[in-house]
Amino acid sequence: QVQLVESGGGLVQAGGSLRLSCVASGSISSIHAMGWYRQAPGKQRELVATIFNGGRTNYADSVKGRFTVSRDNARNTVYLQMSSLKPEDTAVYYCFADLYLDDYWGQGTQVTVSS
Repeated sequence: QVQLVESGGGLVQAGGSLRLSCVASGSISSIHAMGWYRQAPGKQRELVATIFNGGRTNYADSVKGRFTVSRDNARNTVYLQMSSLKPEDTAVYYCFADLYLDDYWGQGTQVTVSS
């Protein structure tokens, strides 16, 4: 099993920046990818960014050029650096860990971008 704890959400003005962190514990060696989803009220969950073992990354078109996902293996932590934030980025952001046959999720952290 893997436990994930997110932090770093909050309220920010449009154009501002935030960095989310997600610390993983448990069966770390079984993780092959980590990343972030988000879900806004009344909307479907959206995959925001993924980072695979080896460093390859994927991003949703809506955040390309503004968000950067990174991973510190020594700290078992994945980050999401968010810049040029827009009101439409407002959502609960969830960290995930993909272990091929199972996925684990954090509790979520609220990001609110005011116009």
